[in-house]
Amino acid sequence: MLDAIPATGNGVTEAPALAAGEWTTVGAPLERTGPYTREVVSRTWSAAPALVERVLDFARDNAGEVARMSPAARAGILEKAAILAAEARERIARLIALELGKPVRDGLGEMDRVADTLRVCAAETRRIGGEVLPVAGWERGVGDTALTYRAPVGVTLAITPFNAPANLLAHKLGASFAAGNTTIVKAPPQAPATSSALVALMLEAGLPHSAVQLLHGEGDVGAALCAGSGVGVVSFTGSVSTGAAVARAAGPKRLVLELGGNAATIVCEDADIAHAAKVCARTGYTNSGQSCISVQRVYAHRSRFGEFVDALAAEVAALKVGDPLDPATDVGSMVDDAAAERVVAWAGEAAAGGARVVLGGTRDGATVAPTIVADPPPDASVVTEEVFGALVAVLPYDSFDEVVAACNASRYGLQAGLFTRDVGRILTAWRELEVGGLIVNGSSNHRLDHVPFGGMKDSGFGRESPRWMIEDYTVVKTLLLRGMSIWGEES
Repeated sequence: MLDAIPATGNGVTEAPALAAGEWTTVGAPLERTGPYTREVVSRTWSAAPALVERVLDFARDNAGEVARMSPAARAGILEKAAILAAEARERIARLIALELGKPVRDGLGEMDRVADTLRVCAAETRRIGGEVLPVAGWERGVGDTALTYRAPVGVTLAITPFNAPANLLAHKLGASFAAGNTTIVKAPPQAPATSSALVALMLEAGLPHSAVQLLHGEGDVGAALCAGSGVGVVSFTGSVSTGAAVARAAGPKRLVLELGGNAATIVCEDADIAHAAKVCARTGYTNSGQSCISVQRVYAHRSRFGEFVDALAAEVAALKVGDPLDPATDVGSMVDDAAAERVVAWAGEAAAGGARVVLGGTRDGATVAPTIVADPPPDASVVTEEVFGALVAVLPYDSFDEVVAACNASRYGLQAGLFTRDVGRILTAWRELEVGGLIVNGSSNHRLDHVPFGGMKDSGFGRESPRWMIEDYTVVKTLLLRGMSIWGEES
């Protein structure tokens, strides 16, 4: 499968499914047209109901085989996969650029993160353990011993998004395998070949066929998998609306949902404006803003508002927009024309409400010119909804209490940024902001793959990072030894 990836970026890459240990091209064909090239770049096949059932049956039948692998064996495979990910970084990054229009430099960075994520998964595999419980501290426990360990849940379902198709697949599949589970992967329709390539890489590293299966298709395939009996955990990353559909289809199953956001970044009056503008420019348009924590709302103190807008505009104007396969490109295309048109329309809506479009507001096909909207009304879509595109809105504020309230006046709560030197404000923001994470002296768009990541409110629940994901992918099993005590038996 890896050898089938065109090294030059030319040609159509086939993305088969992996079912019951075999690569298969059964099903209705689906073609992916690159949003920048406007040509077919990959081809896959949608899973029919019979194939979905075959995959579910195989997962249930083979979960025990994976669970019986030692943590050391699983860790060794994950470490080898990290090495292979580093070796394949250029070819998979090019494939990401073709399927998604994501600049190849960002794809290379994503593949570096894949390697890191798999190394972290390997390390966390070696840490899985349990507890000796202090049962003898209570009278009814005297004379007994109780122990726990974290056991695999069995079958997990990983539904991955298009915006970071390699790294988020590495998180879900890597952590699930680390925990000792078999995993069914439902790939995003926009990045089928990237998904197939990463699964092939994991198999090459030694992942047994009993540990992973991969299906392609639209939402109906995902819904059928969610509803499948035997699935213990459903891990989904994507939009709020789709997340709600996943929850309905899954029913009473354990869910890990990492959903949308309209992330806020606060620039205080004591901030280094030049630094804040440079960081917001770099992280507001990475992957054309198609990240749940991309810089969307920047609140700058009114005394520095004009200075910040000017500095941000200068930085954004210097970004290179164009061919995602060009190593010098900063901003490529969005996932499709419809997404690009939505961003342009929302910029126009804000302007009609009195905002000033400082830069951008136009598109060429699926490529949106990096857009800055200054001082939009608080009810504008660019403020209240998730833009998920190459647009940053900048708003003034007067007091810190006011800006915290403005940040919280959102149904989302994933991550926020804060530029200040004031420790009191930092602690206040950490306590008061209704978000899962706060980045100080950085924008909202920063993530380390080995620290917990996730949101509040409509941004979902659960934390995506190998250590915390392993907790979601395991169950606590207790052993109680009656009349056998390590604590002594005298009451």
